[in-house]
Amino acid sequence: MRAASGIRPLGLDTMVRLQRGRSAPGTPLRLPVPDGMTAPLGCDAVAVPARLGPLVLPRLPRVGCVYADETHWWWIVPSDSDYALEWPAPARYATGAVVPDGPGLPGLIHRSDGTVPYTPPIPLYLALCRLTNTTPTWSRPVSA
Repeated sequence: MRAASGIRPLGLDTMVRLQRGRSAPGTPLRLPVPDGMTAPLGCDAVAVPARLGPLVLPRLPRVGCVYADETHWWWIVPSDSDYALEWPAPARYATGAVVPDGPGLPGLIHRSDGTVPYTPPIPLYLALCRLTNTTPTWSRPVSA
C-alpha cells in the first residue's frame, strides 16, 4: 500500500529494528531477542565474567540465548528471576536485559533450540553457586 505522497510507510518490524539500533551515548542497551523468538515472560539477564562462562555452560541441562563480549557472558532469563535470590558475586543481575554502555552490544554465541530465549534460572543459579563456592539462598541459616 502506498501513502498519498507516494512514499511507502514503514512496517512495524522495520520501525522496531530501527529503534533497537538507535542509541545515544550513555543510553542503556538491551540484549535483543533473536528474530523468530518470543519472550512471553519478559527478559532479564545474568552476567558472569568471561572466564567463568565456559565453566558454566556444560553444567546446565538446557541453555537459552547466551551473549558475550570480551569481559562478560550474558544469559537471558525470564523477568523477575532474581525474586528471593541473591545471585552470587561476581555474577550480576540485569533487569530488562540492560547491558552497560560500551562500544556495542555483546554478540550472540548460543541460540536456544526452541522459540523462547531463556536459560532456566534455577540451574543457572546453582551452577554459579557451585563455581563461586556460595551457599544457595534457601540453604543458609535463618537469622532470628
